Amino acid sequence: MILEIADIAIVPGKQAEFDAAIVRGLETVASKANGFRGYKVNKGVESPERYVLMIYWATLEDHTVGFRQGPLFPEWRAIVGPYFAKPPTVEHFTLLSKSA
Repeated sequence: MILEIADIAIVPGKQAEFDAAIVRGLETVASKANGFRGYKVNKGVESPERYVLMIYWATLEDHTVGFRQGPLFPEWRAIVGPYFAKPPTVEHFTLLSKSA
């Protein structure tokens, strides 16, 4: 399993709109991608325009090739992209350890 973490900064004052857009994009577009296993979205407390999106993928290629290079990515970006203050920072992780 691969964890994609996207650090997202949005345009100030657009939090309520982005909250709805990111959930809609995840539920109606990203979740259709091959290898998509689930997601979490966290909002910043001290920095209310900052979001951390975590998407779980079966493989790295499911995200980097299947989703990013496939037909769903432009749909996803059309929903969430207009709110970005700058391009998100995206990295991938594998699990080292976890609690019960």
